[in-house]
Amino acid sequence: MAKELKPSSSHVNGDPEDIGSGDTVEDAQHDAVFGDIKDDGPNYRNVGWLGTAGLMMKTQIGLGVLSFPSVFDTLGMVPGVILLCSIAGITTWSNYIVGVFKLNHRHVYGVDDAGQLMFGRIGKELFAIAFMGMYVMTAGSAMLSISICLNALSNHRTCTAVFVAVAFVMVFILSSIRTLGRITWLAMIGVGAIIVAVLTVTIATGVQDRPPSAPRDVAWQSDYKLFGNPTFSQAISAVSTLIFAYAGTGAFFPIVSEMRDPRLYPRALALCQTVITVIFLVVGIVVYYYCGSYVASPALGSAGTTIKKVSYGIALPGLLVSGILLAHVSSKYVFVRILRGSDHLTSNTIIHWATWLGCSFGVSIVAYILASSIPVFNGIVSLAGALFGTLLSFQPMGCMWLYDNWARGKGSPTWRWRLMVCWSIFVIVAGTFLMIAGTYGAILGIVDSYKAEGGTSAWSCADNSNSS
Repeated sequence: MAKELKPSSSHVNGDPEDIGSGDTVEDAQHDAVFGDIKDDGPNYRNVGWLGTAGLMMKTQIGLGVLSFPSVFDTLGMVPGVILLCSIAGITTWSNYIVGVFKLNHRHVYGVDDAGQLMFGRIGKELFAIAFMGMYVMTAGSAMLSISICLNALSNHRTCTAVFVAVAFVMVFILSSIRTLGRITWLAMIGVGAIIVAVLTVTIATGVQDRPPSAPRDVAWQSDYKLFGNPTFSQAISAVSTLIFAYAGTGAFFPIVSEMRDPRLYPRALALCQTVITVIFLVVGIVVYYYCGSYVASPALGSAGTTIKKVSYGIALPGLLVSGILLAHVSSKYVFVRILRGSDHLTSNTIIHWATWLGCSFGVSIVAYILASSIPVFNGIVSLAGALFGTLLSFQPMGCMWLYDNWARGKGSPTWRWRLMVCWSIFVIVAGTFLMIAGTYGAILGIVDSYKAEGGTSAWSCADNSNSS
């Protein structure tokens, strides 16, 4: 059981403008979360700012970008770009507040600890459920993507359920690496692999005669739409997919907790958000512009069989690292919660290893079950983004700003303080609406996919690499 949280003695101004100023780095041998860092145990404070940027990028870039062109097909190009940039802006602010709050309250390890400070035990457990639900489901969707990749590369040489099981084994083994510092190099490789893969497909769609699924008996011209005409459930599911792509926010608390110097977090965040937003825009706009309604989802299948195999081969390490990283942070959350305040947390004892491997296996097996029982790429992405992504990326950060700044500003409120209060309330309300409406739309989409003739089913052997 988690140790009762105590207020941190290290505190900086809760205003986002003051992040990184006037604070001192904690003793390298003691951490407010992990306790004493021993020479003969794992070093949980060994991630630099570039490594942090790589880890944050890998929590976001990967699965989401593969669905952006189909999102634009649903919404239309103009609304799609506007909504993408809006969500990017809101989540960037939310991500920034994570760094502020961590410096203000050094004992906070996860969003559930922030929930306990603000709302007591109910808040802690609510956000704990959201955190585990989001990232275990994300790890599951990564396993599903790996099975899609293996089907594409092998021409569906074996049952898809076998490929998902292979993904489970790889994710479990590699996610059992104990510290994020040792996973950083994997994250860098994964980010590079995804970027190269999606840019390969983006270039290929621009030079090909027509998408593979487009009619062959008529002159081809892309039927992309500037403005779509979706139903409410279709539109909200598409928005949920955009949120899912930026919903790494909840994982940023554990990542910043393992930084050598958390004051450099804003530098890492700026690099992360700039790179992924540019990639999202380029891939979404270019692929949809050239493919129109014949875009495949995931988008790697939009440029013909050869390019599909090449791009999936390049993307495979990135898809694998997505599963590894999200399974790792989910396992680490449970592990820290069980052993927090105990010497076993930072010592190479039998209890330490048994607990860590048990947590890693438990998270991986639940992710595998999800990947096998909800084998609908867009469905699992939209459901995770709607149900848990908003609850980790919107509402808590609005509440965190109010928690740190309400009492300080209400005595002599300035215009800036009033605007920030309004903004924080807007983020909370918008997140709540998107969570409820998006979950409804995602569930309808999953139900429709099961009813469709030829639709996929649980633990299916059917080829899942030819979605369109």
